[in-house]
Amino acid sequence: MKLITFDDIRKLNIAPELCYQWAEEMIANKRTVQLPAKISICPSEGVFCNVMPCIIPQTAFGNRGGVKVVSRYPDRKPSMDSKLLLLDMNSGTYLALMDANWITAMRTGAVAVHSIRLLAKKDFQIIAMMGLGNTARAVLLVLAHVYSDKELNIKLLRYKGQEEQFAERFKTYRNLHFTYVDDEEELVKGSDVIISCITYAAKDFCLDECFAEGVLVVPVHTRGFTNCDLFFDKIYADDYGHVCHFKNFKSFRKFAEISDVVCGKSVGRENDRERILVYNIGVSMHDINYAAHIYQMLENDSGLMEIEMHEPTEKFWI
Repeated sequence: MKLITFDDIRKLNIAPELCYQWAEEMIANKRTVQLPAKISICPSEGVFCNVMPCIIPQTAFGNRGGVKVVSRYPDRKPSMDSKLLLLDMNSGTYLALMDANWITAMRTGAVAVHSIRLLAKKDFQIIAMMGLGNTARAVLLVLAHVYSDKELNIKLLRYKGQEEQFAERFKTYRNLHFTYVDDEEELVKGSDVIISCITYAAKDFCLDECFAEGVLVVPVHTRGFTNCDLFFDKIYADDYGHVCHFKNFKSFRKFAEISDVVCGKSVGRENDRERILVYNIGVSMHDINYAAHIYQMLENDSGLMEIEMHEPTEKFWI
């Protein structure tokens, strides 16, 4: 079994366009995977540990499966961390233990951009962003490459100077134009697309009247927009099993999975007046698919550390 570190993955310089392609291929083929709902354990307020298994039976490299564990501890720096165990499902061989922080951020960004391409109104231009950490950077990185010829006005919520650091990161992208606002209501009002990467919110951010007609809301970590559940025209998710327990689920006006829209089984946006919310909970099929691609890229890298777990070899060992 190989150990694949964060630095090993970063050295591959995987293009944002390829990240988008990997996400797109899994969404189109979601019905082929085994995808149990994640198990979420919350030891205390604001702390969680999610266990996320998946089997992808038909990758270009054979049957792949695995499990990702992601946790959030507010006092840890950074607060989010994730690891992934990748398996060959034909033989049961453990292929790699991988750092999954890059995978988590980039697949999350790519999936969010996929939702924007699929469900934003036709001529969207004003994008609101809050929670300006690595996940938000991943979203905008993929978005900037997918929409490299589109002029976009990016409104950032001020927070401890992070908005300036965020804009500085993307200063070379001439089609991105940044402004800063001081509160959530100002951020949301008049925006065509709202992207929240805030990992924890104790209450909703804005009143109903703040959300303009035609808006698309993409709350990456699902927090802060439960009022939208009750009056938005359509709500989508990456997986039914991950959202069917939401407190307002039975009150959704219309619901469908993103993959069903892609495959033509459900309708997407039908006009530029519809308010749409997308709950991309983050499903492990993307993590395992990314990991399978990355493992294939690195398989013959002699610099990778080999791990020997010294499993028992005899049938009876107690």
